Amino acid sequence: MRCIVYIDLNMVRAGVVKHPSEWPCSGYNEIQAPKRKNVLINYERLRELLGFDTYDEVKTAHRKWVDSCIENDDNFREEKWTGSIAVGSERFVGEIKTMMGGMATGRRHMEAGESFQLRETQSPYIDHFGAQKCEIDPKNAYLWD
Repeated sequence: MRCIVYIDLNMVRAGVVKHPSEWPCSGYNEIQAPKRKNVLINYERLRELLGFDTYDEVKTAHRKWVDSCIENDDNFREEKWTGSIAVGSERFVGEIKTMMGGMATGRRHMEAGESFQLRETQSPYIDHFGAQKCEIDPKNAYLWD
């Protein structure tokens, strides 16, 4: 649910809206007002995954978590959500890495506090090209008439 709330608050964090309900394409609205047509969320599965008895309990808890983050000004960018491919239990992150097969090559499975993350190894841009800071040499320039 933390990931869902984090995503719901993206436009709030960006300063576009004060509450995710004001953003017409938000997941917040999908959860709070389930659709009958063009359904994007398996509401029953979401309820099961979150461990609630009814979907009304999901909506209530979701609304409270989002409102709490806004009221407590707990809406800052978190690297674990924005810089990771997967975040969760060690088993979950391991399963995602396995499902990715060759695409997971070079990606790190690391512990981060109470959860685990699957991340790409970050390296400075300069390392890839051996860049040097200098002016363009006149012999490498072509002047147009």
